[in-house]
Amino acid sequence: MEVNLIDMKPGQNGVIHEIQGGPGFTEKLAKIGLRKGKKIRKISSIFRHGPVTVSIDNFQVAIGYGKAIRIIVEVENDA
Repeated sequence: MEVNLIDMKPGQNGVIHEIQGGPGFTEKLAKIGLRKGKKIRKISSIFRHGPVTVSIDNFQVAIGYGKAIRIIVEVENDA
């Protein structure tokens, strides 16, 4: 099932399927390790358009709501 990063539940794992944005946006995300095909785990999110925290390659990163909503993830399991 494909969902955006906002709609993932905390604890769910997935693989980044698509990043909806231009080359500058995708390049910025790639610099922090977020690129198509990477496995991620959603750690937490803040209610009402706050940042989303994900784990990727053994480190955690917080992503703003506007960026997170444009990251489409193929969810692997339900938490």
